[in-house]
Amino acid sequence: MIIDLISDTVTKPTKEMLAEMMSAKVGDDVFKMDPTTIELQEKAAKLFGMEDALFFPSGTMANQTAIKLHTQPGDKLICDKYAHVYNYEGGGAAFNSGVTCKLIDGNRGMFTAVQLEEAIAGRSDIHVPFSRLVCIENTTNKGGGACWDFSELEKLQKISKENNLAFHLDGARLFNALVAKNETPQQYGKLFDTISICLSKGLGAPIGSILLGSKVHIAKALRIRKLFGGAMRQVGFLAAAGIYALDNHVTRLADDHKKAKEIGQVLETVSYVTKVESIETNIVIFYVDKKIGDANFIKKMEEKNILLTPMGDGKIRIVTHLDYTNEMHEVLLKELKNF
Repeated sequence: MIIDLISDTVTKPTKEMLAEMMSAKVGDDVFKMDPTTIELQEKAAKLFGMEDALFFPSGTMANQTAIKLHTQPGDKLICDKYAHVYNYEGGGAAFNSGVTCKLIDGNRGMFTAVQLEEAIAGRSDIHVPFSRLVCIENTTNKGGGACWDFSELEKLQKISKENNLAFHLDGARLFNALVAKNETPQQYGKLFDTISICLSKGLGAPIGSILLGSKVHIAKALRIRKLFGGAMRQVGFLAAAGIYALDNHVTRLADDHKKAKEIGQVLETVSYVTKVESIETNIVIFYVDKKIGDANFIKKMEEKNILLTPMGDGKIRIVTHLDYTNEMHEVLLKELKNF
């Protein structure tokens, strides 16, 4: 038995999801003739109370499309130093859109309204990049699945609007935040100009993300997706998985959160762990004693068929997910206790 806790992207489609995929009605999506993809896009837009949506093969492409449609080369986007759009998208903001990133030194991937005001203050002339876009990530990946305080997001939106800045949400694990904090998609749809949501992380689809926004934004996004090589043909087979995921795999995220907190409770009691980050959703980040070393710990666990992720700076990450069973959970807890 392999216990793969590297990410919540390692899941396989359930039998029920596969059945929906295999029976999907499809057409050529490049010509807007794939009925299942259209259904998914309309479903997602309605769920968030936004005008339109577009299906993408990856969250990175959805985020990069949002950056490009909100900016011009030479502009500046503002994000936290932990942000996925800066750290884990291959330098795409610079390569695809020609923009620079103003990094805010936040807490676990989250910054305050005061920090945003400080970031946009100062000169606004031909000598410096124009601030055009604020990017938020919820939950924060590198921040250990932390959830933003919604009232702070409202303050950030107000500042963005007052300063003519677009407001984009990288919602790769947004549904984890919604479940953990008892919030609704409509709350977020009212705040952000664009939102990307991932279907292949906690929701368990094999591939795909959705970009939400106004009809004008999505019309531009369609062109940019084509430019990035993301136009797809009979993609309804994958869109069907997304529909099933939205209908069946959202509320169950609470199970992943419960398991993550139970893992954290064990890690708090063992002598070889020096720190465990606060756990809100399905990501556990902890530090092992330097005498053991994170690389050595990960190797020893791999020998027991338990796969974990190094995060740098001595951090180790565990991510619970749909395919992480109760049996696997008991084995992991036992191995952590006995290490």
